[in-house]
Amino acid sequence: MKYKKWSLEEKLEILSSCEELGVVETCGKYSVSTGSLYSWKKKHEKQGEAGLKVTYDDRSKELKQAVEENRILRKLLANKEIELEIGRELLKKKFGTSDPRKI
Repeated sequence: MKYKKWSLEEKLEILSSCEELGVVETCGKYSVSTGSLYSWKKKHEKQGEAGLKVTYDDRSKELKQAVEENRILRKLLANKEIELEIGRELLKKKFGTSDPRKI
């Protein structure tokens, strides 16, 4: 079965239908698993509508973008450090000093 993202309104409709029809009929009607239904029910009882809101999508996209940007920046920094080290080694060979800052 394909994964579906349910909106807040859909979840509330399914929960109200569950009250009327029962768990088994509601799950069949809306093609939702019983585990999801009971999870939503528990969250709704504890936190109300706030517990059913989908909040992870935006943060997940932002997190993925930040991780990718971080990876690129680390790679650029590593390349610059390698270039600097090569430059220091060349200066050592050219001037015969162990510390290129003394030149």
